[in-house]
Amino acid sequence: MIDQAHPEGLDDVSELLLRAELSAVFQPILWMHDDMLLGYEGLIRGPQGSPLRTPDRLFEAARARSLDIQVEHRACQVVIQRFAALNLPGRLFLNVSPMALLHAADGALDLIALLAEAGLNPDRLVIEITEQDQGGFWADLLPAVTRLRAKGVQFAIDDLGSGFSNLGRWLDLRPEFIKTDKMFTAGIQDDLLRQQILRSICDIAIIAGAVVVAEGVETLDELACVADLGVACAQGYYIERPVAQPYRTHWSELSARLAERRLADTQEGLEPGGACDGTEGRALRLLRRTPCVAPTVSNEAVFELFRQHPELHTIPVVDDDVPVGALTRSNLIERFSLPYQRELYGAKPCRLFMNAAPLIIDMHTPLMTLSRWLAESEGHGLVHDFIITGQGRYLGIGTSQDLLQALNLLQQRAAQHANPLTQLPGNVPIDRQVKRFLADGQPFAVCYADLDDFKPFNDAFGYRRGDDVIRLLGRTLSAYTVTGQDFLGHIGGDDFILLFRSRDWRERCRRILDDFSKGMIQLLAEQGQAADGCYEAQDRRGERRRYDLPTLSLGAVQVEPGVYPSHHQIAQAASEAKAQAKKQAGPCLYVERRQPEQRPATQAA
Repeated sequence: MIDQAHPEGLDDVSELLLRAELSAVFQPILWMHDDMLLGYEGLIRGPQGSPLRTPDRLFEAARARSLDIQVEHRACQVVIQRFAALNLPGRLFLNVSPMALLHAADGALDLIALLAEAGLNPDRLVIEITEQDQGGFWADLLPAVTRLRAKGVQFAIDDLGSGFSNLGRWLDLRPEFIKTDKMFTAGIQDDLLRQQILRSICDIAIIAGAVVVAEGVETLDELACVADLGVACAQGYYIERPVAQPYRTHWSELSARLAERRLADTQEGLEPGGACDGTEGRALRLLRRTPCVAPTVSNEAVFELFRQHPELHTIPVVDDDVPVGALTRSNLIERFSLPYQRELYGAKPCRLFMNAAPLIIDMHTPLMTLSRWLAESEGHGLVHDFIITGQGRYLGIGTSQDLLQALNLLQQRAAQHANPLTQLPGNVPIDRQVKRFLADGQPFAVCYADLDDFKPFNDAFGYRRGDDVIRLLGRTLSAYTVTGQDFLGHIGGDDFILLFRSRDWRERCRRILDDFSKGMIQLLAEQGQAADGCYEAQDRRGERRRYDLPTLSLGAVQVEPGVYPSHHQIAQAASEAKAQAKKQAGPCLYVERRQPEQRPATQAA
């Protein structure tokens, strides 16, 4: 805080303005998926070694002397001039408060003239509306925003989710960029709630046509997570700190670090992206931004658009943000190749040639569902592009090639982490799901399923019939697992893990025990054995004897928020509960009721 008893600190503000002792520093903003630079955020600093070096202290002192608008305008001049002098690439993100922007519009600062003097085009400037209580004069601010936007200036909402930077301002301003507050980025790789918030912001931004920038990225894990969530851009200390002369880092180095991290994850048995992959398995991940045309645009103009963009095979026809058709390169060229067609129809509206029934897909459509629709729909098939929408509004297109590549990647990842016998998730997805449930902060139950007397059965009937028993157990457990709420995984052999969020999980466990016992009797009857819960087979000495059928033991642990610090302790508790269940004769459900500190410590394997 500025000491009110020492006005010399405030006098320094006036002197700074007179002596122009403000300086600029710049922090890069990275397009993550293209290894490209979006631009730099320009930040202001006071004199080196001065109490007013940091912007917080500087503007606090300025406000105390009612000089904050003058200081802010001077800061804009310094940042723009220095940005031009350094010949920095990309856009300049400039922090401007709503009040300073209003005064600038009244003639106190001509931003367009200042850009012209610096040799910068207005379309390279992005004004970040900084946090203030904007309610009293927001209506007056919008005309100033409209005038600047007409000149080519773009806008960003800074620190969305912090203070007054709320969704209502998003609706009013309709910014080209959204910069999320750093509190959403900190530790995001371990926090499902932060991931869901950022994922929701990205979904809204796609519909609004805005680019999301995640601020406050300080670790490689955070960078990887926001990238996997589909965030377009990132900014933070991990990429580069604000400096007077940016290093112009080779952004491909960061991409290489991300690739190395994913490779290390794969080698350690972790799925790249993990819980952070917000668009994995959905049509949104296939989205390509492409030009679109109105139904009234001429066929000749569409032909020229295809000529200018040789990579395009499909151009959507969109009327008031709603897709109404599609034009393909091959169809238009074929029509124009016929005698007199170009002369007759070139100037006519493209709706005459468009396919009025293109395949339109919502961005949340599962890729497997999309693949089935393409295979089954007449007139489309896997050789055609499709239109992707959000809440019915046009977003872009998807290609069949991208779909096939995405499905192949999903299958590879699933195969890496699925049990080959049951195709159920293996150890890595089980651990990941336990972590997710822990991060949710909601109670759940972990149930360890294991067979009793399975080895004699396996020896007597062979591994093929033993595999039938394991498949039977997998089907039985699956029948009582609610999709989207519970989780079932196969550790290996005859060991399974169930994660229950269903409230009636105890009753489900009892039914599992009963159904598995009945299934074993049926399985034995198929072998011609008596259905009395026993079977006869030769032991290892060649003597025939009667054995009990394999039965099921379930060891369960109730997990309350904050009780178990990690998935390792949960796994140990579930294993101990399973051991207690196996001590009982016949089918058994054992529920561990002791808290972790009440249970004796066990030697780790």
